Amino acid sequence: MAYKSIGDYGVIGDLHTVALVGKDGSIDWCCFPHFDSPSLFGALLDDQRGGRFCIAPLDDGKQQQLYLPETNVLLTRFLHQDGVAELTDFMPVECDEPGVSPKRHEIIRILSVVKGKIRFRLECRPAFNFGRDKHRVIANPQGVRFQSPSMAIGLVSPIPLTIVEGGAEAEFTLVAGQRMSFSLEYMEVGCIEDLLVVPQASETAFQDTVRFWRGWLAQCRYVGRWREMVQRSALTLKLLTYAPSGAIVAAPTTSLPETIGGERNWDYRYTWIRDAAFTVYALLRLGFSKEAGRFMQWLETRCHDLNADGSLQVLFGIDGRRLGSEEVLLDWDGYRGSKPVRIGNGAAHQRQLDMYGALMDAAYLYNKHGSPISYDSWVGLSRLLEYVCANWDQPDEGIWEVRGGSRQFVYSKVMCWVALDRGIRLADKRGFPADRVKWTEVRDRIYREVMSRGWNPEIASFVQEYDGDALDASALIMPLVFFLSPTDPRMKTTLDRVQSRLVSDALVFRYLPEEAAPDGLSGEEGTFTLCSFWMVEALTRAGRLEEARLMFEKILSYANHLGLYAEELSVTGEHLGNFPQAFAHIGLISAAYNLDRALGSHRTAAC
Repeated sequence: MAYKSIGDYGVIGDLHTVALVGKDGSIDWCCFPHFDSPSLFGALLDDQRGGRFCIAPLDDGKQQQLYLPETNVLLTRFLHQDGVAELTDFMPVECDEPGVSPKRHEIIRILSVVKGKIRFRLECRPAFNFGRDKHRVIANPQGVRFQSPSMAIGLVSPIPLTIVEGGAEAEFTLVAGQRMSFSLEYMEVGCIEDLLVVPQASETAFQDTVRFWRGWLAQCRYVGRWREMVQRSALTLKLLTYAPSGAIVAAPTTSLPETIGGERNWDYRYTWIRDAAFTVYALLRLGFSKEAGRFMQWLETRCHDLNADGSLQVLFGIDGRRLGSEEVLLDWDGYRGSKPVRIGNGAAHQRQLDMYGALMDAAYLYNKHGSPISYDSWVGLSRLLEYVCANWDQPDEGIWEVRGGSRQFVYSKVMCWVALDRGIRLADKRGFPADRVKWTEVRDRIYREVMSRGWNPEIASFVQEYDGDALDASALIMPLVFFLSPTDPRMKTTLDRVQSRLVSDALVFRYLPEEAAPDGLSGEEGTFTLCSFWMVEALTRAGRLEEARLMFEKILSYANHLGLYAEELSVTGEHLGNFPQAFAHIGLISAAYNLDRALGSHRTAAC
């Protein structure tokens, strides 16, 4: 089977992991039973070695995908010359409470024929641990069991399955009105007695799953324009949540390339402090204070798990564990030949000073719109602010996690300013003890230095690094975090320069690799989806509403058929990078909220 476009997938999940389901009915990616577990199906990254679970008509036809309204239950429709069939895919959400693990993890696939008579093919061929673990296929009265040294899964099937080359296959015919349920279940090694799911149980699980997602989304307070896209983004963020800890993964995939055939391929199946902090803001805007509270609890725990030098690690496993070294799968081809395929992320051990600003901004907003920050939380946050005071002037790898050496990135300095500014505000708001004199002195010093060394008068723009001349879309964050007024002359000309040099149609490059500081990687990359939404919000705050609205509408047209976004987009609209990306959907929510409010007429409920 050929590689599909990255955007040709829908996503289902159970708040522990997700599966990517193609328009052709093939599950080509799933790490099981957790986001950062080894892969079970990985055809997305190696068509031959990765493994898949496909249910589809034997003959080609037209395919459509949609989510059942207000849910993460995916419906794939096969419009065939002999009839119409529907494949309903979902993962039951057994529990949404922190610290509680479900009794089961399963993927349920319900196949039905609406019209006519269609012959289907089923292929289930897992590849445990990125294809590195051998496994046995054991027949069972209810289906088959796939047994590896570390994990077992059971496929419950209402039709007989043939064991072939490490997998199970079948061909069968359904006519209008017929309906079959298939279930792939996580099992304890050596367990066989739990391999029993009857059709009635699948139907009950379907109704319960629909009810869960609709009940959750009913909490959303957003009533403005683009409501469906905002709600889809909220559902996607929830789908990327690891329920036991409240952490959100940056994306559920690894090594999807920023350029086809390139090396800019990263593992995003973990939780970044920065991303989690921005997520708190997005969820508060929509009224999901419970989820925001869980993130803050997760963040508070991380604030007490500091490195020896007092810094905070950049990213963590979904359960809060520290990550080891980055690994490369040498024998995997990568998506359409894009190597390397990476497991783990070496950025965990970088210095990224900007994350402290995102963290403190989240704490400030949660205290304002959620629940009061505890004193113990404040103690941990204060330690981080002391670290910022001592290290803000150091070079770092920045928000873009460059691998070409640390630099004096302007964005990092701005966010250090944000960290101290929000810390001072929070201390004053709550009367917390703080070294206000020092924090204020350092904050003001940072501000003056950014305005001096981060500003290039020759090109009339803020730049990527001190005393440089390369543009960087991260400068768009300045009015969004209230570092600078959106109508300040320097901000207005910066906005114009970014618009003229980094924007292609409505899509924004984060920087131009040939002009920017060396990032240690070869090749080009696509436009950065988050930066496109930042541009919309910057235009909105500058009062350029018609430009902002048109640009936002154009960006929305680049979503895939289900309203999902990858990390990047090519200038032709091809989705690139890991998919779907939380950052992109966070940006959409924020841009929609602020633009709708600026346009007026509709009211967005306040948090």
